[in-house]
Amino acid sequence: MSHSLSELSQTLLDAARAAGADGADVILRQGSSVSIDVRDGVLEHAERAEGVEAGLRVFMGQRQACVSGSDIRAETFAMMAERAVAMAREAPEDAYIGLADPDQLSARRSADGLELHDPAPEPSPEELQEDARRAEATALGYDGISQVQSASAGYGASEVYVAATNGFAGGYRRSSRSTSCVAIAGTGSEMERDYDGDSRVFQSDLRSPEEIGAKAAERALERTGAVAPKTGAYPVLFDERVAASLIGHLCGAVNGAAVARGSSFLAEALGKGVLPAGMSLTEDPLRPRGPASRPFDAEGLTVQPRKIVDAGVLTGWTLDLANARKLGMAPTGNAVRGLSSPPSPSNWNLELTQGDKSREELMKEMGTGLLITSLIGQTINPNTGDYSRGAAGFWVENGEAVRPVNECTIAGNLRDMLLSLIPANDARLWRGSVVPSLLVEGMTIAGS
Repeated sequence: MSHSLSELSQTLLDAARAAGADGADVILRQGSSVSIDVRDGVLEHAERAEGVEAGLRVFMGQRQACVSGSDIRAETFAMMAERAVAMAREAPEDAYIGLADPDQLSARRSADGLELHDPAPEPSPEELQEDARRAEATALGYDGISQVQSASAGYGASEVYVAATNGFAGGYRRSSRSTSCVAIAGTGSEMERDYDGDSRVFQSDLRSPEEIGAKAAERALERTGAVAPKTGAYPVLFDERVAASLIGHLCGAVNGAAVARGSSFLAEALGKGVLPAGMSLTEDPLRPRGPASRPFDAEGLTVQPRKIVDAGVLTGWTLDLANARKLGMAPTGNAVRGLSSPPSPSNWNLELTQGDKSREELMKEMGTGLLITSLIGQTINPNTGDYSRGAAGFWVENGEAVRPVNECTIAGNLRDMLLSLIPANDARLWRGSVVPSLLVEGMTIAGS
C-alpha cells in the first residue's frame, strides 16, 4: 500500500511542534525490494522487503536529537516527537547545528528530468530467478569452473521525502536492478574465485546475465595458479574495477567532517595540488540515470555540479551545513542522512579525468610491476595518508601479464600516490564513480 509521504511528513512536523520543538526536519522512505539467489539451477534464497520508515530530528535551542520508526500512525508520531524533544533537552549544546535559512533552500523539489525511476514494470520473482539461473549456467559452462558460489538478481524501488519547519518539502522516486555472479575455478587448495556484476537504474541498461556469468568465469579461470610476487619496489596499476578506491580515499580526506575534526591528510591542501596538473575530479548530482543523482540534499539545499579538484588543484571541501559553519564556509549541498542520525557530508556521482591510453598501453609503459584486480582489507592513517592493503592480480613483465599473483601487500603514501597518478581511458560512464585504471609509478610490494 502506498502512502502520501507529503501528508505523513506534515503530521510528524506538527507532532514535533506540539511536543515543544523549536524546529524539526523529517525524512520518510517507502519502497520495496526483492532479491533472489540461485544455486545449482534452483532457488536457494528469496527475500522481499517493503514498508514505510520515518526519521525525525528536533531542535531545542542549540540541542538536537533524532528518532526513527516504522509505525506511521498519528499516535506513534506523537510519541516519537515527545521522546525526541525529551532527548534533545538532555543533549549537549552544539553551536553549529540548525536548519538551513530559507534563502539556502533548493528551488528544485522533484527529480523531473533526472530519470531516477524506471517506469518499466517491476520484474516478477520468476524473472529475477531466471536471470540468476542464466548467469550461473553460463559460468558453469566454462571448462575449469568447479562451482558458482553465488548467482543473484535483485530489484528495488523507493520514494524519499524530506520536509522541515523552515518551509522545505520535496521528494523523489528511485529504482535499481542488478545481477551478479561469483565463480570458482579449480578444487581444494587450488581454488580461485572472481566475480562480475551490474547494477543500473533502468532495467533496459543492464548487461545480460550471460555476459555477467561469462565474465565471472573468465576472471576466475585467469586467477588459477596464483602465487605471491617478489618483494620490492615496483609500479602498480590499479585496474578500473578497484581504481575508484583511491579516489574514495581522496574524497574521504576532503570530507568536511574529517577536516573539521582534524583527521585529514589533506587538511592543509586547500588551493594546492593534490592530483597531477592535467587531472580534475568532478561531482555531478544531476546526471541523468546516475546511481547517486538527486534533486536536493538531505537538508533541502541546492545540489549542482562542481569540481572538487580542478586541473590538479583542490578547490574546496565537501560540506553539509554543520561542518560548513564549523569551518566558516558555505555548504556545498552534500548532506546525507540516515533515519536515526543527523546529516553528514558525502559525495554524489564522481568523474575523474581519463587519459588517452588503454590499460594495456599503460602496462607496456610500466614494464615490470603489479596489475591489481582486487583489494583486501586496509590500513589507512587518515592523518598522514600512509596506505597499506592486501592485493591480488597479475604480475607484469615486459609489459605483459605473465602470471596471476595473490597474498601480497602494497604500501605507500596516499599524498604521493595521488600526485603521481597516470589514468587510462577505460572508465565505465554509467558508474557512480567514473574512474579509469590508474598507474602509480612506485609502491612497495611485500610478497614472497
